[in-house]
Amino acid sequence: MKVGDRTSFALMAMPDSMFPEKIKVGDNSIIGYNTTILAHEYLITEYRLGEVHIGDEVMIGANSTILPGVHIGNGAIVSAATLVHKDVPAGAFAGGNPMRIIYTKEEMDSRRLLDDD
Repeated sequence: MKVGDRTSFALMAMPDSMFPEKIKVGDNSIIGYNTTILAHEYLITEYRLGEVHIGDEVMIGANSTILPGVHIGNGAIVSAATLVHKDVPAGAFAGGNPMRIIYTKEEMDSRRLLDDD
């Protein structure tokens, strides 16, 4: 597994123990408590294997599950208890089960500007 500088894994975070080489986490990211990062999964009729890329300055909330083949862009935020079954664009805020994009990067930037005023 490749982990960038200043990245933190909270207690009980569980990266895939069978294929850790397929997981890459960037710099200055936080993986929340009890989060599972899977690079493989067994299904009834298929076996899936895929690389997981988590970018720089990403925040993954507690109790989330990241499925194989997912890419999470730089600066993204994933809320707690999210099932990440598809890619998260850079700077987006995502959450839910199944996951959906709650705010795009542009919407997040706009909200931050309002907060600064």
